[in-house]
Amino acid sequence: MYDIHMRERALSLLSQGRSLNSVSGELDVSRSALRSWQARPAPLRPEIFCSRCQSGTEPPPAAYAYLLGLYLGDGCLSASPRGVYLLRIACADAWPGLIAACAEAVRAVRPGNRVGLVRRQGCQYVTSYSKHWPCLFPQHGPGRKHDRRIVLEPWQQEIVDAWRWEFVRGLVHSDGCRNMNWTTRVVGGEVKRYTYPRYFFTNVSDDIRRLYTDTLDALGVEWRTCVRGGRPYSVSVARRASVALMDAHVGPKH
Repeated sequence: MYDIHMRERALSLLSQGRSLNSVSGELDVSRSALRSWQARPAPLRPEIFCSRCQSGTEPPPAAYAYLLGLYLGDGCLSASPRGVYLLRIACADAWPGLIAACAEAVRAVRPGNRVGLVRRQGCQYVTSYSKHWPCLFPQHGPGRKHDRRIVLEPWQQEIVDAWRWEFVRGLVHSDGCRNMNWTTRVVGGEVKRYTYPRYFFTNVSDDIRRLYTDTLDALGVEWRTCVRGGRPYSVSVARRASVALMDAHVGPKH
């Protein structure tokens, strides 16, 4: 939970003859951690720096585009007293493939951080601690996402533009689904029932829905807005050619 800079600073103070108590109080580092650093000055594995605030480069783009979609749909960040943030992404137990894909994306984006699973009724949270999640998800803020503006940073938009299908796949895997719809038509005087597949994406945030539909527009996918209680609520993709595109690049959850 402590970065390499904190470790080096603590060891430097201890090498000057400072006591464990004084260094612990000054740096807010536990004495047990200080003792372990004295016993092993080098970390067990190299520190993985933040690709945004420390080197100015982007994270692995395909994995990040997918994880961004998952985060905007069913993810959140929570701060701990030590300034470490917990990323949690809710994945339904019904889709074990989604849980595995989410965990894989988290590992790819932050390979130096552990990924855990926390069971809740009907779902599992894919979790990971890092001080740098807000660097990677600057949309983090107080309150619920649909109560504040959600706008991508220019570097995020560049990744989404390069990996549009991965972004769409993350959004659909979080707040979307592929299901079968039906309708009736009168043919030759007889009422016939027709079934057809369609994709739904449901999110109460106007900004997140707009990110989804703007990306669909860029991909040539036709869509329409569904209204609930007089307000836009869901985005439906039902045209045969557009569903075929979604099937080829997104597919149903599994």
